[in-house]
Amino acid sequence: MADLRVNLCGIELKNPVIPASGTFGFGREFDEIYDISALGGVATKGLTLEPRSGNGVPRIAERHGVILNAVGLQNPGVEAFLKNDLAWLKSKTRVFANVAGKTLDEYAEICARLDGLVDFVELNISCPNVKCGGMAFGIRPESIREVTAAAKSSLKRTPLIVKLSPNVESIPANAAAAREGGADCLSLVNTFTGLAIDVERGRPVLANNTGGVSGAGIKPIAVRMVYEAAHAVDIPVVGMGGIACAEDAIEFLMAGATAVQVGTANFTDTQSCPKIIAELSDWCDRHGVKRVSELTGSLKLN
Repeated sequence: MADLRVNLCGIELKNPVIPASGTFGFGREFDEIYDISALGGVATKGLTLEPRSGNGVPRIAERHGVILNAVGLQNPGVEAFLKNDLAWLKSKTRVFANVAGKTLDEYAEICARLDGLVDFVELNISCPNVKCGGMAFGIRPESIREVTAAAKSSLKRTPLIVKLSPNVESIPANAAAAREGGADCLSLVNTFTGLAIDVERGRPVLANNTGGVSGAGIKPIAVRMVYEAAHAVDIPVVGMGGIACAEDAIEFLMAGATAVQVGTANFTDTQSCPKIIAELSDWCDRHGVKRVSELTGSLKLN
């Protein structure tokens, strides 16, 4: 049987499959369906310093091959997470704490609160569904470098993952900027900005007007961007965007990812992550792959 363990920033994950932020809550509901200790880790719902109620409803729209969401980082705040969820989640698997802020100081402060308590901090500078902060830091290389450095200054014991936006001019330039700012790892892609229209009303479906596009339809673009990022920096990359089966995950690994995150598939099949892990093991066995880490960066261009 293939060895599914991977090393991310010096920390061992039992496999490379991680539910993506915003699609898995803090894991409790899914643990009622299957034991989430089977996962390589869990990326938490986006955390802010103070509780957020999020955007108005409707927040979700379905379209062919994709969904649009504009939840707006609804969350109980970092202190509630530390008090109510962290110990339980750490007893299950590796914790990727996804964090967001409105200012550089907020990013630094929330990282300081989490330092040494979680396995990884994933810096969300690419959420398209909030009206301040968020993606504003994730567009230009200069701002990416600045916010990464601010977050890194507060993290003495916990590796920093910077989550990149696809809604930019150059993925390689932004990946390099995050690396220069002190990122230990990158994750991408976050959602694309999209618009769904109710043609009967002649108005946007979402109360927020626009939302983040995710799902199977974005996968080829996401794989290309992960390939570009992985070849632009010398730090590991976590890939995501439309993964629904083991073959999807393997594409990202071959493109250069060390691990993958599964998002929208958690909505369409609550057991998608354990199924992908089982399929991944089977694929490796059938193809004579002894260690899944051998797949990372194995793509051979024509």
